[in-house]
Amino acid sequence: MTSLLSTQEFWQYLSIPAIAALIGWTTNWLAIKMTFYPLEFVGKPPLLGWQGIIPSKARKMAAISVDATIAKIGTVREIFEQIDPRVLAAHIISTVEPRTEEYVDELMLREHPTFWENLPASARKMVYDRVRKSTPQRVESLVDDISGNIEDLLDIKGMVIERLASDKGLLNRIFLECGETEFRFIINSGFYFGFLFGLVQMTAWYFYQNWWVLPLFGLLVGYATNWIALNVIFRPLHEKKVGPFRLQGLFLKRQPEVAESFCHIVTHEILTVSNLIGAIMNGPNRERASNMVKKHIKPLVDETAGFGKPLTQVAFGPAGFAALKQQVGEKALEISSVSFTNPVFETDRARAVKTIMVARMVALSSAEFQNLLRPCFQEDEIKLILVGAFLGFVAGICQLIFVFGGTLFQSTF
Repeated sequence: MTSLLSTQEFWQYLSIPAIAALIGWTTNWLAIKMTFYPLEFVGKPPLLGWQGIIPSKARKMAAISVDATIAKIGTVREIFEQIDPRVLAAHIISTVEPRTEEYVDELMLREHPTFWENLPASARKMVYDRVRKSTPQRVESLVDDISGNIEDLLDIKGMVIERLASDKGLLNRIFLECGETEFRFIINSGFYFGFLFGLVQMTAWYFYQNWWVLPLFGLLVGYATNWIALNVIFRPLHEKKVGPFRLQGLFLKRQPEVAESFCHIVTHEILTVSNLIGAIMNGPNRERASNMVKKHIKPLVDETAGFGKPLTQVAFGPAGFAALKQQVGEKALEISSVSFTNPVFETDRARAVKTIMVARMVALSSAEFQNLLRPCFQEDEIKLILVGAFLGFVAGICQLIFVFGGTLFQSTF
């Protein structure tokens, strides 16, 4: 070719596959970025600007993710059983017991300060001891009741959707961490596929120099590199043997690895004990859950009063004694919301839940498993491909003007 082309022309032609590779890499890189960023709309809505496809449809994407994964790998009851109600009750008791005197003092000084301050130390100690003795049974019965009604108390799908819809960064991270290898492949493959298209483009330009050839090929490179990369990730759906090779979508080959990554995020950051209890106590059925707590904890006052109950009722009056029971119930609700912030306990229970979820996720069929990542491309996928095609077209025009403009101008005139 060097005998037929001048040195300048040689480098011009050589630039075609190099630029095509750059176009492929850039358009694929931009496609990934536009899928996830920015988290909030930048520009002037509704048309002049952009918001990442995933963040812009956070609630819908969260619902798809839950339906494709969590709904299939663990029911509410199974998840709660893995947390283990007995361990949960033991943790509550161990958290409350060291602060028994503090809690009793706080309640009594607020409701009946004169009575409590004038009560002999020995009598106060007797109250503390009775509370310590009665608390374990009350807590265990409460946890058993919650466990038996967990499906009515906890809307796990709604909980996860709300969490992800309100935290777009976390939603992004689920997709980015699970598909890290695939996203890297998409970006890098744009370079390689772009270079191969560029060789075809260079050959076509050598034999047929017309102004529309370079922009057209730029458009094709921007379009095709995205399309090919997406299909290589998810196709073929099932492993196929072609000679010595076994072919299957790149993402599908990594099912055990992805399951580990996905379930770690879900169990350690979403389906944590504190989040689950919070969803029970503050969710749609919070009134029922609140009444359940009060039902089991209020009798603690009667048990603590013991043989002195008649005297206590006289001292407090019927209304005061009833108010004390109510305050004990309210305090139990308050304690329940702060009893599960121990990171060691949370991590331990998260590992227990993760075990069953990973096993279930690995067992999903390829068709079911691909739905974890596939939706993040299917949503407005055509927009991303068209943006890549448009950028490739613009790059082809720039190539025509700035690389071959002089030569094309001379040959035309």
